[in-house]
Amino acid sequence: MESVYWFIFGALAFLVAGLVFTQVALFKRCWALTHVSCSCMTKEGGIVSGNAAQLQAFFSLRNNYVFVYALMMAGDWLQGPYVYALYQHYGYDVKDIGRLFIAGFGSSMIFGTVVGSLADKHGRKKAALIYVLAYAASCATKHSPEYGILMLGRLLGGIATSLLFSAFESWLVAEHFARGFEEKWLGDTFSKAVFVGNGLMAILAGLVASYLVDTLKLGPVAPFDAAIVVLVAGGAVIYTSWPENFGDSAHAAEGVLQTLQRQFAVATGSILGDQRIALLGAMQSLFEASMYTFVFLWTPALSPAGEKIYHGMIFACFMTASMAGSSLSGILMKRYKVEAYMKYVFGLSALALSVPFLFNVSIAKDSRRSLQDATLTEGREAVRGISLHAQIQLVAFCVFEVLVGIFWPSMMTLRARFIPEETRSTIINMFRIPLNLFVCIILYNVHLFPLSAMFALCSTFLAIAALLQIRLERIIRDRPTAYAKGEEAAALLSGTASEADSAKDAA
Repeated sequence: MESVYWFIFGALAFLVAGLVFTQVALFKRCWALTHVSCSCMTKEGGIVSGNAAQLQAFFSLRNNYVFVYALMMAGDWLQGPYVYALYQHYGYDVKDIGRLFIAGFGSSMIFGTVVGSLADKHGRKKAALIYVLAYAASCATKHSPEYGILMLGRLLGGIATSLLFSAFESWLVAEHFARGFEEKWLGDTFSKAVFVGNGLMAILAGLVASYLVDTLKLGPVAPFDAAIVVLVAGGAVIYTSWPENFGDSAHAAEGVLQTLQRQFAVATGSILGDQRIALLGAMQSLFEASMYTFVFLWTPALSPAGEKIYHGMIFACFMTASMAGSSLSGILMKRYKVEAYMKYVFGLSALALSVPFLFNVSIAKDSRRSLQDATLTEGREAVRGISLHAQIQLVAFCVFEVLVGIFWPSMMTLRARFIPEETRSTIINMFRIPLNLFVCIILYNVHLFPLSAMFALCSTFLAIAALLQIRLERIIRDRPTAYAKGEEAAALLSGTASEADSAKDAA
């Protein structure tokens, strides 16, 4: 294996170790200060005030959520490396496989918003359990080679994905404020959840899946069976340890259709009536659309002429970079306001994904290999390794993954601050509609776009997100009263009038 992979992986692993060590040292200092003076985390150190009993209760909630989120993400990551391979194993071609993927994104776009609205109405814990059942059923369909059953599995998977990225976050935010914890502490939970769930679990799941398929020779369906076991285990923890919470329990007598109509009306009104929410939705859609498109583009970008690249090692580099980003986000949120540094995250992301465009990596129909050929390189032996240009692009892609690691917990924290509690899941899933629509369009027409043009489009999206973030920062800075009202609402939600009074005094 070429040394460049090990060099990049080693550098990223060293960075992660340093960031984790810094956070552990800060935590020990915090804990010592807590037991002495019942105060923890100054502005410089990022530690907020609180007594020992309250902090212990917070740590209990945080650790429970991180554990559950890690299991849920592990169930998702176990499937990733072998979805395409399984469909190929059943004899389906690229066009048929593409339709299956489009069905998954389309299902998330159409049905995801509906289930998100029902989660707000009927309970986030129930929605989390439905996620477990839907995704486990989706995995079970992989045992059948019938195209219709596989399509049903993709539809169930799309619904489950929408619940994964809305119901769990909504449950945590509501529970966090209901227990009277400070808003600033949410960032710590989100950063650790992303570090473990999106980083560590991704690497471990890849290794386990490879062991089941390549070492034990259990076939490409084995990782999906393992995912069912992990999902059921996580569902058992949810069932036994999570209390139920609701976004809106004031309309218990409403029917399903009435609930959906009212939830959509309220959510739409919130988005159109509050620039902050609209800007958050636009930035989330632009960033995630670029991120999911990148997933389909990085392989042909690194091997445009069929060069031999080590996908497993590159994936490990990406996930380690994401872990570094999530660790860094925890430090950033303790030292700076999220809205102050996110514009740099979007701007640097735009620069990172512009590198392939600057190198003019283009796969045209007439003069170069097609995107499909570059991705699969079937029937042709790769005679050389990764090129110098591709090595530079790999570094840029790892930088982008670091920024992805920063984005998730930071965006979750901003959403927790500004999105109304009663329609939180509904609004989050409405944000995903343009994202899923864009990805479906790209997947359906991927063979028509030059590779460099697609990267340029992603870079443009991210640059627009940076401009929108600057606008959001100005709105927050120029409307301190509105921000204080948000703080007051959070305090009222937690049931602590003193915090509401403090928010008024601060204004």
